[in-house]
Amino acid sequence: MPQRVNKYLAHQLGISRRQADAIIAKGSVTINGQPATPGNQIQDGDQVKIGETLVSSHHVPMSYVLLNKPVGYVCSRKSQGNAPTIYELLPENMHSLKPVGRLDKDSSGLLLLTNDGDFAFRMTHPKFHKTKTYHVSLDAGLQPLHRQMISDHGIMLEDGPSKLQLERQVEGDDTKWIVRMHEGRNRQIRRTFASLGYTVTKLHRTEFGPFWLGDIKAGAFTQSVKN
Repeated sequence: MPQRVNKYLAHQLGISRRQADAIIAKGSVTINGQPATPGNQIQDGDQVKIGETLVSSHHVPMSYVLLNKPVGYVCSRKSQGNAPTIYELLPENMHSLKPVGRLDKDSSGLLLLTNDGDFAFRMTHPKFHKTKTYHVSLDAGLQPLHRQMISDHGIMLEDGPSKLQLERQVEGDDTKWIVRMHEGRNRQIRRTFASLGYTVTKLHRTEFGPFWLGDIKAGAFTQSVKN
């Protein structure tokens, strides 16, 4: 069945269609030896290349993994110091999957991995407003003024304002909070609280858009595949 060249590249390379469009715009993509344009349709048997590299026409099923990342693991392919990578928790046939966003080494909880670039783009780009929910513990009780500053006004960080939705995990305990956010800047929650003098002692993600951790145990995962 014919499909647009950007969709074909996104599917075969595990990138978003926007990224595929950028590759096509550079002029390095050819179809049967002719330069590709964004409107080209790929037919069965067409030879698609990026430079001199042939793009495989083998159908690649889309794979989606929900991993309960434990503390101490890094979201990269290479270990950092003595810290293992998340791929040590996954079978070898899943090592080509890419994390959808990240959790730092000291954080735990729901981590999505996929080879579907469009899905990753929709889950992470700010314009889609995917809510992420975390359980956060602090080293001291959050003062009411600071809670208001974070929730109502936002805290100015070096890379822009940070506004979080806060809800107590347990009424009367001001050290443990449910934090909801639409953004996903590097260590944003930790930096927001640190700017007011607090240290985050635990950060555990429980939800990401429509996905939730449920009863997946630490270090375990579930997988779904779409052909």
